[in-house]
Amino acid sequence: MTPLEAAQMYVDLVHLEESLAPDQWQAREEVTALRSKYHDLLASTFRAAGISCADRFEVARRAFELVTQVSRTGR
Repeated sequence: MTPLEAAQMYVDLVHLEESLAPDQWQAREEVTALRSKYHDLLASTFRAAGISCADRFEVARRAFELVTQVSRTGR
């Protein structure tokens, strides 16, 4: 999986989690678990690609930056 693919999956899960209504707690729990797994995968993918991140917050920030950058440039 490329860094962009992993970042896109992570960002999509974050957006999905944010879109769920508070009464959809079961779905929210499942999406949160998936998001956590993809965050770990994203961090591993970034490390393998030579993208260093100081902590989990930087991993998330870089994922959003990567996805936003690619969506703006169309690449």
